[in-house]
Amino acid sequence: MQLAGHRSIAGQRPCAARTAVKQVRVAPVQAGKSHKGRWSAMDAGNDTSDDQQDIARGRGMVDELFQGWGGTAGTANAIMSSTDYLSQAAKTFNNIEDGFYISPAFLDKITIHIAKNFMDLPKIKVPLILGIWGGKGQGKTFQCALAFKKLGISPIVMSAGELESGNAGEPAKLIRQRYREASDQIKKGKMCSLFINDLDAGAGRMGEATQYTVNNQMVNATLMNIADNPTNVQLPGVYKNEEIPRVPVI
Repeated sequence: MQLAGHRSIAGQRPCAARTAVKQVRVAPVQAGKSHKGRWSAMDAGNDTSDDQQDIARGRGMVDELFQGWGGTAGTANAIMSSTDYLSQAAKTFNNIEDGFYISPAFLDKITIHIAKNFMDLPKIKVPLILGIWGGKGQGKTFQCALAFKKLGISPIVMSAGELESGNAGEPAKLIRQRYREASDQIKKGKMCSLFINDLDAGAGRMGEATQYTVNNQMVNATLMNIADNPTNVQLPGVYKNEEIPRVPVI
């Protein structure tokens, strides 16, 4: 046997060498269920990307001939920005750390009120609106935020500043819009609630110094109407009998 890389000298036998060859059988690698390919994020059921943003990401990666005019008029520009898809009223509590104290009695009331509105209880009238009263700085809003986080609910939020407008009827219309927005979330299988902050400041009267406006009157009337018909809340000018999921209001 002649070793590779060595030449035999004339008249001499090439050096004989014994090499021990160990055979190792390697089992073929099979892709399991947890195996992720290079493009696994684009597989059906895993693709969570935003098509509009993906279009913008492809700028400059395709010949200009196929991307249209340059600047902001080309096909590489998204028609809508990602913020246009997001709700302006949906509230998340991911920024609140765990460990804060929640009053057990308070959490019990909130939980029962929300749970009863999602149950079908025949011959039992369930209140739609839960009013929380307390002094300044006593933790009404913060305790509600902790309760929503513990229950895993992202509520649709309104504040007192949205209950007044220069246009008559706008706040009442906004309440109906936010209620239907929360109802759409419930229709998709997520628990939701309409949370109105400082209702007394926006729709209440604080002595003789508060002017009673048309919007105050319509906000109160709208909340009364929603409480009477929680599954038939229409926008102004729309009068079709469409049943929507019931939304608890706090």
